[in-house]
Amino acid sequence: MTDKTDGWDDWEGIGVGFDVVGRLGVITLDRPKALNALTLPMIDRLRPRLDEWAADDGIAAVAIHGAGERAFCAGGDVIAIYEDGLAHKAGAGYGLTHSFFIGEYSLNHQIHTFPKPYVSLVNGISMGGGFGLSVHGSHRVVTERTTFAMPEVGIGLFPDVGGTWFLPQCPGRVGRFLGLTAHRCDGPDGMYVGYGTHAAAADRIGDVLDALSTADWSREQAYGVVDNVLARFAVDLGPAELAASRPWVDAAFGHDSVEAILEALDATEVEEAQTAAAAMRRMSPTSLKLALEALTRGAEMAYRDCVTMEYRLMQTCMARNDFFEGIRA
Repeated sequence: MTDKTDGWDDWEGIGVGFDVVGRLGVITLDRPKALNALTLPMIDRLRPRLDEWAADDGIAAVAIHGAGERAFCAGGDVIAIYEDGLAHKAGAGYGLTHSFFIGEYSLNHQIHTFPKPYVSLVNGISMGGGFGLSVHGSHRVVTERTTFAMPEVGIGLFPDVGGTWFLPQCPGRVGRFLGLTAHRCDGPDGMYVGYGTHAAAADRIGDVLDALSTADWSREQAYGVVDNVLARFAVDLGPAELAASRPWVDAAFGHDSVEAILEALDATEVEEAQTAAAAMRRMSPTSLKLALEALTRGAEMAYRDCVTMEYRLMQTCMARNDFFEGIRA
């Protein structure tokens, strides 16, 4: 389903389009030149549409995908947030840094609690805000072209949009490793850490969307229909490199301070461990400590409590200089 149908609604070119094909609601993130980065106007269109589709008995499931060849969604529009923050510092108002995160986290919660199958077709880059749009859905399809990462510590922030809830659930200490190094996962790694629930070939994603849109939703429960469709396109993406890295990852990232983690990495005679240490040393020191503490607390907290913590921490970050320096640099 590559062509937009007569029911296509792009909300006046705002960057997200909606369509209904059969009983499938289709969301297209449509800013390919910006790697489908998420903006506040996109959030403001997504939220009421999801409410509408949740209440509409004619909609059996929702699928979301990104336009273009490169990305599902490369994150939030941090440049707009950065510029808004600079305007605030200059006395010109202070709105987006509050409204964007309230809207984004509320949207993530809608997806997390959506009462119908929500299928994320993650073919390409998915980072930060893209993670939030995808990971909270019931079905998450990755491919050999998927690149997934949580790079927030590199710009003076911490893993948010549910990252403090999801990352502690990854095998061993892999979640800490991902959150503190911004390591990029491919499709096999995405499956290994639980980001992907299903795998398909990149060149079959359009066929997956077609199959969902023409599915017979009357014969069984909607989640079963989606499971059966995705099973028809299932592929083995191969072994996950992260699985082989578990011994040194668990040993080093099992420590409870950034300093101890770095010391352990420095003492590990594995090239990947040295790469991880070098990556951490490029990050904001404050963000590393904040991220580690948030991930440690998140491991013992419910999803809603994690998101509440994330919002409060994010507003604190917006009042400090690390984020602005991270974007400027």
